Amino acid sequence: MSNHLPFQAARRSDAIAIARVICILGVVYVHAWTGLNGEALAALRGTAQDNFRWFLMELFGRSAVPLLGLISGWLVAGSRRTLDWSGHVRRKARTILLPMILWNIIAIVLVSGAARVAGLQAPQPQSLGWMIDEIFIVTRNPDINVQMPFLRDLFLCMVAAPLLVRLPGRALALVALVAAACHIMGWGPPVLMRASILFFFATGILARRGGWAERAVALPWPVAILPFAMLMAAQLYWAVAGGGSPLALSALDMAVRVAAALAFWRLAWALAGSGARPLLLRIEPYAFFLFCAHLILIWLGGPVLGGVLGRMGTPLYPAYLLLQPLIVLGVVMLIGTGLRHVAPGAAGILSGGRLRAEPQASSRVAMA
Repeated sequence: MSNHLPFQAARRSDAIAIARVICILGVVYVHAWTGLNGEALAALRGTAQDNFRWFLMELFGRSAVPLLGLISGWLVAGSRRTLDWSGHVRRKARTILLPMILWNIIAIVLVSGAARVAGLQAPQPQSLGWMIDEIFIVTRNPDINVQMPFLRDLFLCMVAAPLLVRLPGRALALVALVAAACHIMGWGPPVLMRASILFFFATGILARRGGWAERAVALPWPVAILPFAMLMAAQLYWAVAGGGSPLALSALDMAVRVAAALAFWRLAWALAGSGARPLLLRIEPYAFFLFCAHLILIWLGGPVLGGVLGRMGTPLYPAYLLLQPLIVLGVVMLIGTGLRHVAPGAAGILSGGRLRAEPQASSRVAMA
């Protein structure tokens, strides 16, 4: 028994690291390059390539991201340092807020700069207010780094974490339910851009208290996967057939996210005990860097490769779409490794502290 508990803790730590890798790789599908504007994308709706893109986005992207919020809540619930509000907020400002701000500035310089100098079809500065919102995400989602509201809202959850971890279970469950209702109703901005993040963060704290992570990995595969598969099928039906009330579709979306978090946690646990574990743990220190940098690389590099392989609707595009997360990961690992050797301080800041340590050690570091 004494050897079993450390083994379980080590495997859980590996599963958390692996969950970050598979979730963040999946996010790339949500923002994958298509080479088309909104009108052209709408014209392809319902085609085989559009359905394939939707499937990858929902399966590996939007449906996997909630697990990151759950993990963040689970981790802060188990850390005594969370109770020290000032120290806790300083740490999270350094590892979440500061990288978000710096990456948003880098995005404006590179992407908007390429739009001005090289004619890239990308947003350009419009006003001082646009710049402030693009960097700090005060009142709206950014136009370039559209994934960054997750970090913005996660930081706000971290600011509230010392209070949330002290709440009794019923009060915390009420917070989670209110956040879920706000997500379904479309409420939240400008306080929270995505109210679902607070829901999963609070649920992660409840999961820590209730031992849900351990219960989830004990579930048979069909029990863990079947709810996600069935709800995904229902979501695909409504996406193709159309119709349905907005509230019902939002409620279904939330149900899919909850089921996905369970399925992907079960998958991460299985991978933590498989032969893929060493490779995935070597990738994990680059996961935060990948999350922050991938859209910049897609803005700049998508049209270059797309000029060779073709945009959405051409024969080679499905292969290009399928490989985009791995292509972006390869570039990120090259940049991150080089930056780590040339400017380790910058690498540490831009990676939320993860590329400052050796990869073998950093796989045990909490993302949030």
